Amino acid sequence: MIEIKVSATSANMGPGFDCLGIALNMFNRFYIEEIESGLEIIGCEDADKSEDNLVYSSMKRCFDKIGYNVGQRGFRIRIESEIPKSRGLGSSAACILGGVLGANEIAGSNLSKREILELATEIEGHPDNVSPALFGGMQVSIKEGSSVYNERINLHEGIKFCAIIPNFTLSTRASREVLPQNISHKDAAFNVGRASLLIAALSNGNLGLLRAACMDKLHENYRVGLIRNCNEIVSACSYLNPYGVFLSGAGPTIMNIIQEENNEFSKDIEDFLSRMKDKWIVKELKPYNEGAVVRNIKEER
Repeated sequence: MIEIKVSATSANMGPGFDCLGIALNMFNRFYIEEIESGLEIIGCEDADKSEDNLVYSSMKRCFDKIGYNVGQRGFRIRIESEIPKSRGLGSSAACILGGVLGANEIAGSNLSKREILELATEIEGHPDNVSPALFGGMQVSIKEGSSVYNERINLHEGIKFCAIIPNFTLSTRASREVLPQNISHKDAAFNVGRASLLIAALSNGNLGLLRAACMDKLHENYRVGLIRNCNEIVSACSYLNPYGVFLSGAGPTIMNIIQEENNEFSKDIEDFLSRMKDKWIVKELKPYNEGAVVRNIKEER
């Protein structure tokens, strides 16, 4: 049996649309074993227990790329998920990597990590979640043709993240459809400057710059209307003075960067959220630097 552990990720990080992402210490685990025939998927909703399951379909893409013939054999996939689905925390990237990494291990580890990154990005469509989930830490990633280029950003110590996660989902398709086809030169320059400042501030530890550095004009203004009470919650977060606040991925999760020793922010924002009609969970998370882990294990008896 193969075990694959993949972390949650928070992408975009304000101005870093489709290029900045960070791995966080919340995980999905996938257990994959070969069986005589058929497909068994355990640990997900019934609607996802088919060949269209993202873990399994990603396995097939990997087998096809390698040229590995599974013959008549089947697979049993067990999913243990901490990452909530369709909340902007990299659930799809985790499932894609779970499938690709598992298939690569079964086929004899023919693909390098670089090839795994490129295949998973091809399936996902963009690398901002895939790259940190695979390599760990905060990553800047771009796609050029079929190639993906990424680099780790060394984070200064002293920060943690506070995720505000609702009980409702937001589909990637819906969040993409609200974005304009064209933006102004002024808005593009706004984001380039702030994305650069965000990286510099997080690397150098000048954390007082993060409030300005997390601002965005490429996607957040268009997506907040899809997230109930988003503006009110962001305003409440800002009043509590985090280093920065932004939509995690496309949302609906709202992410805050706070001081590592700050134990009051979560309590105060929970109190505010208790008045909302929707239920919101507040979860403190730390950067996760190890990247995805694959290992062969023996079934416990």
